[in-house]
Amino acid sequence: MALYRNIFHLHPQNKPASGVPVILSRCFWPGDPIISDHAECPSPHLEMTMNRILTSVLALFLAVVAATGAIAKPLVDVDWLADNLDNDDVVLIDLRNKIDGGSYDTYLEGHIPSAIHSDYLKDGWRVGRDDVVGLLPEASQFQALARKLGVSSDSHVVLVPAGVGSTDFGSSARAYWTFKVFGHDNVSILDGGFAAWKAAYPAQVEGGAPVAPAPGDFTASFQPQGYVSTEDVKKIVAAEESATLLDGRTTEQFLGDAKHPKAAAGGHIPGATLLFQEMAYNTDTNRLKSVPELAGIYGEIDADLPIVSYCNTGHWAATNWFVLSEVLGRKDVRLYDGSMVEWTADGSNPLVAGESNMDKVKSFLKGVFG
Repeated sequence: MALYRNIFHLHPQNKPASGVPVILSRCFWPGDPIISDHAECPSPHLEMTMNRILTSVLALFLAVVAATGAIAKPLVDVDWLADNLDNDDVVLIDLRNKIDGGSYDTYLEGHIPSAIHSDYLKDGWRVGRDDVVGLLPEASQFQALARKLGVSSDSHVVLVPAGVGSTDFGSSARAYWTFKVFGHDNVSILDGGFAAWKAAYPAQVEGGAPVAPAPGDFTASFQPQGYVSTEDVKKIVAAEESATLLDGRTTEQFLGDAKHPKAAAGGHIPGATLLFQEMAYNTDTNRLKSVPELAGIYGEIDADLPIVSYCNTGHWAATNWFVLSEVLGRKDVRLYDGSMVEWTADGSNPLVAGESNMDKVKSFLKGVFG
């Protein structure tokens, strides 16, 4: 049975009025160096049919891309936002709260046009259960919050931090993660936050109360791949080295010399690695560091193991999660929302205080050799 091979390619100079490139086929005959076997081309009729099919498939692909738009970038800058302020699909959520010294009153004094305020600490982005704070809300709770803010299934949500520090950035990172966990991928964070907007577009800052948005139709659908429970963490600790437990807190808290007020005890989860979340943040510009800098900072994390990001209440941990998952593209990163407050609520869960001998050796060598 004779064999044939057609190589289909896009011809850059054949673009009809529709804008869809014409797909041409090239036939390779016996003796062509690409094919060592005997070959013969299909009939002209078959070739034309194949061209039509492939051209139709490409047209459909381009139509889908045009309909959905570019996939939302994790970070958008102020110029992008300025170009999209009149886009009805963009929902701006100003998260300023006590963490950054802000509030609804601060929002009333000045905000980005069309932005709606939602206090990250008060409005249900995180909830308390069984004396544990900072937990992921139930799907129904988050759905109600998102709809109240005008979020629909086709909305591009842009979260606006104050832009004053790494802990402030954590508010937007945690809110971003929450949208992702409940099935809304079209979400971004405004790079530099409100401070960057005000510096770049001082004439485009509004004051006063906003017009309440029309309720959205967002439906929350829990996606477990980004979430980890206390039971999951117990299994990781028992298995040893089945995942990297990445602690985003300070050195003092990691060693047990200090602790969160809501944590029952100090120290860290056995086997954890310390990487204080502020390492990812440029405190001079109030933005995340560049991608090459971030790749270097997080480059020592084992590439073969999944990662669980934790801290005290899943707030600082959200920044480490955001950098690894959304900026650096690791798809095996989960966030432990209960973190140390939930872990220490059960006195039977193991803890490590102080620095192990191996960690002391590593710290010594790092201090000597850098």
